[in-house]
Amino acid sequence: MTPSLLQPPGNLSPAEALQLAQQAPKILQQTPKTVSASPLKSLFAKAETTDMWTVYENLMLSCLRTGDDVAAHECLERLLVRFGDKDERVMALRGLLKEAEAKNDTELEKILGEYETLLEEDGANIPIYKRKIALLRSMGREAEAITALNAFLDFNPTDSEAWAELADMYRSQGMYSQAIYALEEVLVLIPNAWNVHARLGEVLLMAAKTTTTDAAPHMHLAEALKRFCRSIELCDDYLRGYYGLKLVTDKLMNGGAIKSKKIQETEGFSLPDQATIEKLSLVATDKLAEIVRRHGAGEKNWLGYDADEVAAARELLAKSSPKVVR
Repeated sequence: MTPSLLQPPGNLSPAEALQLAQQAPKILQQTPKTVSASPLKSLFAKAETTDMWTVYENLMLSCLRTGDDVAAHECLERLLVRFGDKDERVMALRGLLKEAEAKNDTELEKILGEYETLLEEDGANIPIYKRKIALLRSMGREAEAITALNAFLDFNPTDSEAWAELADMYRSQGMYSQAIYALEEVLVLIPNAWNVHARLGEVLLMAAKTTTTDAAPHMHLAEALKRFCRSIELCDDYLRGYYGLKLVTDKLMNGGAIKSKKIQETEGFSLPDQATIEKLSLVATDKLAEIVRRHGAGEKNWLGYDADEVAAARELLAKSSPKVVR
């Protein structure tokens, strides 16, 4: 199935992005290059729609991914003609095009300076602020990117994507408590996001491995168990939710839940009893086995899973219960 140019292309595979970029000559040929100032000519021009400009933007992003800078420039030119060079979104797209064409760090530094100048003129220019943060991170300046993103969230605290990005930055630096806080902020804004619940569970598992006090690992495992359960409650086919549930129940069944009973009472958190944990582990095992089996058989409606995630599930099942998957 051909991916749609009306959907954000960020999650597309390289092959899908190339498939979209190859549509550029046809799309650009079918639509006018400029918008006429003549009222008479505009009567006979092709009707302008919101979808047209969404297509141009997404087509430009796909062309940049595949190295078609010529088509990307033409898409940007049409957006400039329509919206002007002072439009914040167009500014960010123009900056992105410059970043893609930059040949070295010196040129990237120059672009970063241009972003700073634009933000001095308008500190609330959200698209440019996000480009600045993304550029800092791509240049390996993680600490500066974190500082900039925190400043961005000070005046725009309801941006769930920004909180998720901040969580990922903190995680990459091993700052798990900060990452947990940021993901909790995401869930305040979008409480039914099953993938975020699972991601929070994953970060809690990472934190459990690095904490040294007696109580903290068990507290993190208890919270991770809740998050993975909530994830699969919201989406009963979510592989990462079941994978995380299998991981955390395996850890708890290796004596962790029993040994921590006294700690639970003193620290004010609770874990299910061993029988419940074993049932949850069985649920996760059965579902992962079904996904692996049906995806491997090429069954319709079971091919949407990421192949690497399916392979990881198969490996986990092979390690913990070799007889489940043959």
